[in-house]
Order: sequence, then C-alpha cells, then structure tokens
Amino acid sequence: MIAMKENRTYKWGMIGCGSVTEVKSAPAYQHTEGFELFAVMGRDLSKAKDYAHRHQVPNFYDDADTLINHPEIDAVYIATPPDSHEFYALKVAAAGKVCCIEKPMATSYEACKRINAAFKNAGLPLFVSYYRRSLPRFLQIKQWIDEGKIGSIRHIHWQFCKPANELDMSRTYNWRTDINIAPGGYFDDLASHGLDLFVYLLGSINSAEGLAENKLGLYSAKDTIKGKWQHDSGVTGFGSWNFGAESREDIVKLYGNKGNITFSVFGESPIVLECDDETTQLSIPNPEHIQTHHVENIKSHLREGALHPSTGETAAHTNWVMESILKNKIEVINN
Repeated sequence: MIAMKENRTYKWGMIGCGSVTEVKSAPAYQHTEGFELFAVMGRDLSKAKDYAHRHQVPNFYDDADTLINHPEIDAVYIATPPDSHEFYALKVAAAGKVCCIEKPMATSYEACKRINAAFKNAGLPLFVSYYRRSLPRFLQIKQWIDEGKIGSIRHIHWQFCKPANELDMSRTYNWRTDINIAPGGYFDDLASHGLDLFVYLLGSINSAEGLAENKLGLYSAKDTIKGKWQHDSGVTGFGSWNFGAESREDIVKLYGNKGNITFSVFGESPIVLECDDETTQLSIPNPEHIQTHHVENIKSHLREGALHPSTGETAAHTNWVMESILKNKIEVINN
C-alpha cells in the first residue's frame, strides 16, 4: 500500500488517451506541483507513443497491467469509457495505488459500490472527476447559498437541450450513445455533471424518478429524459434533457424564499444572483485546463489531509440518482 507523501512527487499513470485528456485533464496533472504524469497507456501502442511524445510523457504502454504495477507509479488516472472503469479500478486497488476515475464512475450503482468496497478494504483514497465541485464559479454559488443570500431554497430546475451531432446523424458508433455502456446516452455523460453538482450544492438526494425515451431512433440509448427528485433538505428538483433539439440550451435556476440564482452547468455565462431587489452578475471563467482545481484538490487531499469534494462515495450517489431517473419509478436509496 502506498503511504501518503508530504513533499515527494506523486508519479501518475494514465489509462486511456482519449480526447477528454488532451486539454481538460492530462495537462492539469502535468502542471500541478508535486505531480508528474509518468506514463500513459492506450490499446494502440503507436497512438500511445504519439500521445506520450506530444505531451512529453516519458513512458507509454499498450498493456494496463504493466502501467498499474509499475514500481515507480504511485497513482492511476482511469480515463477510459465507463464500461471498463470497474475492471481497471479493481486492478488499481489490488496493486495498492491511489486512483482517480473519469465520470460517470461506472455503468451501474452496484459497480460503484464494488469499486468503493475494494478501495475501502485497501485503505486507499479514491477520487472521481466531477471537477465542477472544484471550479471557482460553482464555489461562488455555494458561498451565496451558505450565506443565505436567497434564503431558504425551495426548488431547483434545469433545462438542457442540444441538437444531434454529426456522429448521431451519420449513425457512426459512439460509446456515449451505446445502451450497453451509457443507458441514458448523453444523459449519462452530461447530466451526471449537473446532478452531481446539485448534490454538492444542496445535499444528498433521497428519492428520484423519471421518464426516459428514445424518440429519434438514431442510436440505442435514450435521447429524451425528464426527471424529478428531492434532497434530504426538502429541496425539490426537476430536470429536462433533450439531445435532439433544434438549438442548445443550458439554464439552471435555484428558487429561494428571498431570491434566485441562475447559472449554466456547461457554459461560462455570468452567474446571476437576484435578491433584495438587486441583481448581481459575476463572470468567472474556467481555467484553460478545466480539471486544474480538481487535481490541485487531489494533491491537497494526499499531502495535507484536506477532504476532496469528489470521492468514490459521492460519485456512487450520483450513479444511484441517474439510475433512479432512468428506471421510471421512485426509489428510496438503500446503501
């Protein structure tokens, strides 16, 4: 088992060299003081080599076991599609390494529980890349909530729409719309970010239900979803996600008894606070490498013992919420 290091460098290995890692994540690990991206792994060795050379990563492999069990590697970032997350995560836990998994954590809540059990039994920290919990724009919203700027929060509403893209229209294979990997389609990939953020802002969800349909017939996964839920605090929520709309829309509104907060989950439009007959708009841009603050918080967790906001336990809860919505019935969470 790896011991927590106070000042020594953590050497990371990354499994998967997909588009999410090019700008969003891998450079964040490289640029974080005390971290080194030491090795990458891809199933195609030539592509892994190209990735390593472009990103100045010293080692590359086409075998995950070689990377996971490398004696110099302290931690592993799993950046593959979610159907392989559990497979690799259990190997990382068995090897006694720290781990961060891309979101969603796994393809099912039960798989998330198995992953968490493995890391708990090994006494190892586990993180999941719900990086919005670490972004300054959402920390500002949380500060407004905690300061009671809009009073007692009653309801949250999220409307998200986007048009079908070229992959969808051409019926080209895309794991994000394969029902065996992402039953909710883009809902799993995109809505997971918002639902996880709402739990961070408002607390755990204890019931959820929804209606999930495939209206376009472009792929096997769902493309139109409606969901409602309730937080432990009593705050109710409603979301509507349409992945075949004419135009893109991403609007979240928090309703309190003294005001409202409006923001976007994915866009960088100003966050808006309405209270006391005044309107405050703040523009808080995201960093160039959007996982920068998330990775910095991993370092703080490992070096200083500061609890990271996105762990295996919080991410598993998000999986449970998504599954409850897709099952089309209310369930009470049972851990």
